[in-house]
Amino acid sequence: MYLQKMFSCSQILARPNAMQTFIRAASQGKNPSSSPFLTLHAVRQWSNVPFFTVPLARAHGKSFAHRSELRQAKRIVVKLGSAVVTRGDECGLALGRLASIVEQVAMLQNQGREMMIVTSGAVAFGKQRLRHEILLSQSVRQALHSGQNQLKDMSLPVLEARACAAAGQSGLMALYEAMFTQYSTCTAQILVTNLDFHDEQKRRNLNSTLHELLRMNIVPIINTNDAVVPPPEPNSDLQGVISIKDNDSLAARLAVEMRADLLIALSDVEGIYDRPPGSDDAKLLDTFYPGDQHSITYGTKSRVGIGGMEAKVKAALWALQGGTSVVIANGTNPKVTGHVITDIVEGKKVGTFFSEVKPAGPTVEQQTEMARSAGRTLASLEPEQRSEIICTFADLLTERKDEILSANKKDMELAVSTGCLSPPMLNRLSLSSSKLNSLSIGLRQIAVSSQDSVGRVLRRTRVANKLELEQITVPIGVLLVIFESRPDCLPQVSALAIASGNALLLKGGKEAANTNRILHELVQEALSIHGVKDAIQLVSTREEVEDLCRLEKMIDLIIPRGSSQLVRDIQRAAKSIPVLGHSEGICHVYVDHEASVDNAIKIIRDSKCDYPAACNAMETLLVHRDLLRTPLFDQIIDMLRTEHVQVHAGPKFASYLTFSPSEVKSLRTEYGDLECCIEVVDSMQDAIDHIHKYGSSHTDVIVTENEATAEQFLQQLDSACVFWNASSRFADGYRFGLGAEVGISTARIHARGPVGLEGLLTTKWVLRGEGHTVADFSEQGSMTYLHENLPVAQVLPGHRTTS
Repeated sequence: MYLQKMFSCSQILARPNAMQTFIRAASQGKNPSSSPFLTLHAVRQWSNVPFFTVPLARAHGKSFAHRSELRQAKRIVVKLGSAVVTRGDECGLALGRLASIVEQVAMLQNQGREMMIVTSGAVAFGKQRLRHEILLSQSVRQALHSGQNQLKDMSLPVLEARACAAAGQSGLMALYEAMFTQYSTCTAQILVTNLDFHDEQKRRNLNSTLHELLRMNIVPIINTNDAVVPPPEPNSDLQGVISIKDNDSLAARLAVEMRADLLIALSDVEGIYDRPPGSDDAKLLDTFYPGDQHSITYGTKSRVGIGGMEAKVKAALWALQGGTSVVIANGTNPKVTGHVITDIVEGKKVGTFFSEVKPAGPTVEQQTEMARSAGRTLASLEPEQRSEIICTFADLLTERKDEILSANKKDMELAVSTGCLSPPMLNRLSLSSSKLNSLSIGLRQIAVSSQDSVGRVLRRTRVANKLELEQITVPIGVLLVIFESRPDCLPQVSALAIASGNALLLKGGKEAANTNRILHELVQEALSIHGVKDAIQLVSTREEVEDLCRLEKMIDLIIPRGSSQLVRDIQRAAKSIPVLGHSEGICHVYVDHEASVDNAIKIIRDSKCDYPAACNAMETLLVHRDLLRTPLFDQIIDMLRTEHVQVHAGPKFASYLTFSPSEVKSLRTEYGDLECCIEVVDSMQDAIDHIHKYGSSHTDVIVTENEATAEQFLQQLDSACVFWNASSRFADGYRFGLGAEVGISTARIHARGPVGLEGLLTTKWVLRGEGHTVADFSEQGSMTYLHENLPVAQVLPGHRTTS
């Protein structure tokens, strides 16, 4: 009797072993229906969806408020729209997309999640089969009489959708079964109609079936029974409850009734736009909140299927009110199809996330737009005005130091109590009066340099008579600076952004949240004196770094300030945005056989021990072979031992010693602590070759008294910073006189080394003529090119050299 109840609502086609387990459990009287569907007698009307009613909230709570919480999703419904599973010719299935989706679902299932699929595709699959059968049924005589070319163009009868669904459903399920079998995952087919939801007995049976399948680690694949279902009636819903007139509604209804944590609805668009995708200024909405639908202009429906975007939004909002989180995303983009589902479950910014919790402040996208708009005004200010803003900020750092240090104390106490930071990181987090004074001095240096930054003429050329060309400096646009545990980074990069006329987004580590907040308030206070407060924004929302790196249409340059791991992660994530920085600081000091003892000891000590966590600290000491077993070498070893530096031996160095330190695992190691590698080289050229092979092009030093050797080293070595008889720790924007730096770049384009004001500027060409045309300079024209260089100091009448 129990089996009859379960099979009365739908047909289950699972693999034989799974079906035997299912029947055995039922025959033993084990009723899996321990949590029947919630009844609908206690429903509340939701004004934003007038013809939907909302079921009671799920027992386990409300929907997730933030994307990052989606990692906690246990039960997930994946809805595959017709455009996702159907080929471009609408006849047959997109097998590649379907295979990648199956792989992701199987992977999540194997992680212990409970996966369900609501699928379209039976009509398309059946259409392909029926067309094939019709062509085969043509008589040979008719085919010969028509001719081969005419046969290809022979019109086929219009195929009725229900017949196509009947012919295609079995093939669709066989395909799913074959694909999931590759991942040792069992599936089951369930076909439903409206009556299966609105008849109480059938609903309970459906509930029992689905729960038992999930309990047995089987993936239910659900579809409407299109072979018998009546045609959909637009805007008509049965008994005031959301119907299953399309698979969007079915997925929403199923997700709520099964108390799913997450519904992923895959379509042929990236998500929800504020107007039809493809139209001018259409913006993808990262997050959709109840009430937002009134500001949306919907376009036409997709090329296949019967559910348009408006239907998707209504279904999603209905599910959201029922306690299920929803993400609508693109399941057809070949660049992301293979990981769109797993990315969503990992909380990445993919598609449109539906949330009932609207943040108090602007979204990061809105912050970026605000920064860009105010940044353009900032760039148009006079140099003296930008300088005034920076000086005001410098004053505030000292005048309000008590507030800053109080906020910093809170961050320090929290970091110490939680033990989340290492001693070097705690040192970076800490601020003091002396640090604030140094910051203030550095900012004033930047203020002076800002007088000659934006709009500076680099080149002037007279192209022809009364046709003159200029190349001038202009801001890059919108900068994103991501930094860890270094609140002093915020004033530095803010001042550089102001001086260069760039808009700025700042993303600091949560360990410095209180300090960053007060510093950002002060910089905005300084910006307010010329009405550009919004030019610098602090991202304090729950945005992941990887999500920020996807804002390629809004951000022009990313500058990471932090660990090598952070930089590598950003460089990997920012596929479409340039990244200025270095992933590692593997800095070398080479001690030549003609080195001064005093210089060598001082430089090595300072390079390694002054601040071992810095990216410009020495990580590998290269020693000329002739120095082994000399007093100089002994003094170097004694000094390192006194400074508690742990030494690792390179392969060559280890071969010279009977008892050596631990041999280094890799010559490409950035220790970031009181550790270093010592390696032996045969010559200065050998040292250069070693650095080129194992270094990171950051900062490298030669210690020698031979000027010719030093100059050869300086010329041949291809690093961003190359020093002679000076500590590697000098590789710093402040020490170079730049006032501050946004970071150190090892790139070979744009800026290299410590990047200050100049590194945040690009150029544009300005041409001034009097009706000149290219035709004037043709063979038949009356003009010729001059290309005469003009002195930069010469200013054209009435010309103001600013962007």
